[in-house]
Amino acid sequence: MLELKDRDAAGRICKFTTKHGVVTTPTLLPVINPNKMMITPGEMRRLFGVEMVITNSYIIYKNEHLRDRAVRDGVHRVIDFDGPVMTDSGTFQSYIYGESIDIDPAGIVEFQRRIGSDIGTILDVFSEPDQGYKEASESVNETIRRARISSPLKGEMLLACPVQGSIYEDLRTKCAKELSLLNADFYPIGGVVPLMENQRYRDLVRCIIAAKKGLNPSKPVHLFGAGHPLVFPLAVALGCDFFDSSAYAKYANDHRFILPWGTERLDDLSELPCSCPVCSDYTLNELRSLEEKDLIREIAKHNLYVSFTEMRRIRNAIHQGTLWELVERRASSNPYLLEAMRELRRKENKKWLERFEPVSKSTGVFYTGPCTIHRPLIHRVHERLASRYKLRYKRTIILPESKKPYSQSYSDVVKVILGKSLVNIIVDSSLGPVPIELDEMYPFAQSVTPAMVDDETRRISSRVLRRIVKDSDCIRWDGEKTLKKLMVNEHRVDFDLWRLSSVADMQFREGAGAVLFDKGCVSIVKSKTTHKIRNVYRDGEHILSMRAEDGLFTLKIPGAGYLHEAYDYPALRVVVKDEAAPFIREGRNVFTRFVSDCDDDLRPFDECLIVDEDDELVGVGCLLLNKEEMLTFQRGVAAKTREGVKEKTM
Repeated sequence: MLELKDRDAAGRICKFTTKHGVVTTPTLLPVINPNKMMITPGEMRRLFGVEMVITNSYIIYKNEHLRDRAVRDGVHRVIDFDGPVMTDSGTFQSYIYGESIDIDPAGIVEFQRRIGSDIGTILDVFSEPDQGYKEASESVNETIRRARISSPLKGEMLLACPVQGSIYEDLRTKCAKELSLLNADFYPIGGVVPLMENQRYRDLVRCIIAAKKGLNPSKPVHLFGAGHPLVFPLAVALGCDFFDSSAYAKYANDHRFILPWGTERLDDLSELPCSCPVCSDYTLNELRSLEEKDLIREIAKHNLYVSFTEMRRIRNAIHQGTLWELVERRASSNPYLLEAMRELRRKENKKWLERFEPVSKSTGVFYTGPCTIHRPLIHRVHERLASRYKLRYKRTIILPESKKPYSQSYSDVVKVILGKSLVNIIVDSSLGPVPIELDEMYPFAQSVTPAMVDDETRRISSRVLRRIVKDSDCIRWDGEKTLKKLMVNEHRVDFDLWRLSSVADMQFREGAGAVLFDKGCVSIVKSKTTHKIRNVYRDGEHILSMRAEDGLFTLKIPGAGYLHEAYDYPALRVVVKDEAAPFIREGRNVFTRFVSDCDDDLRPFDECLIVDEDDELVGVGCLLLNKEEMLTFQRGVAAKTREGVKEKTM
């Protein structure tokens, strides 16, 4: 069972529970050959913190001695590992070596169950990348048929059903949807090793996204055969949780060093470009002087050190909200990965990825190159500007980019402009247009870009600006010359209310600003040190707080009440089962198993209204999951309750 603990992009840190322990994802499963253990699983746990390994049940089955021992003592005793063990079925070996499998699909699943595998794998049909559509479709249908046969046989063993479909996106999605309907627990994406061997990373991205679109989001996803750290960040950002590596041993046998940016042959090195324990304990000459067996073992250890270090780096990036930056930096080291990143620029892919992207992060957006403008977070902001933000006036002043926050660096200019005329003011920033009243909202104030950006970024930013101001009379700021063109207006703008209303529209939905601030007596409390808005009251009731770190609102019960009354079900709502409502009123968190519905437009870390099945407001909170996640996860928190609505007493 999977429980989500932290997230960034479509990547996630989860706790995965098995009979032999809990595994933290994303993680790497070293492949253990029971006939030849270069490094024992126990040593791997001690040196690298390995929590789970994978071995091949068909190799065990073919060897009479191993088979008898595994049936008698269990697979954990055979490989001497007391943690979770996953077993493969032999499909890949059949593909690589052309072997015919002399056991049927039901038999191999039953064998894996008998030897005590924590996760067994069905005998699927490997879909090769160069297959024709008809052949690939037949492979998918046969894989689904075998999964249906195998599913009832798993017993207490968790069952892995690989998603096949060659490079055809519709077949991958179809296979994933059909397998998700079965009583399976684990979903590898299979048939992709040839893509990685030939650096066809763009096709790999298509396969991952197509599979993820059809899979149950509450189940772990394993990218079969992805053992090189070069692909880890991108695959995790697309939602892969598990990886397996036999590369550490294969590359070592060939005297090749795995590095985050690629591989290096021992003979090509003049120095060791690494500071892992192996590379720190030996000089290059000392390594070369080792006996062949010892040399291979030391290179294998290096390969595992590098691989697990990259996994730790990825989990840390998820926690910090910097996973996309890591992905972009890794992609810049390989032209084929850069080509794969172009796949993420497709509108349908950005739209899908945006559903999993948090609305706010603890760190800002750091520009790394042409890929940054295509991040799902930036795509969301641009789409919300187009659909939720409305220009108030017919004329718009366009200001060039300056120091952030813009409302401070341009404070004198803004006062002069608004003191004379009623106009919109928009900063033409590197990452797109920024209305001056939204300049403190994430990610506008929290982005870091160089003075000069690439042509594609400027082109897209300009296109979004034109889209926002298409019905407005625009003037580029040119100091006194611009002021002379403005008509004098005696009305004055309440800039604070303007800011509040525009942020509410962007954060909640169009019209939210009018709902919250156009009626009653609105008063504002500001920070005495920064003079930024902190709390907002309406008719003496605290309705909202504005967070200093991201310029977004935290909802209070009275403010939630106004939104609840104004917007019809299910807008802005998380719906909990009636049995959970009393606990929410007491301030308890919303757990996934008690959620019955949710607004499809809400995103992770959005503020939400918590209602019961009769649409009565019982609390306000902050989402941790999107709709499809909270309706499928069986464990964990769906939303953190900030405040509960107390029962009215008679």
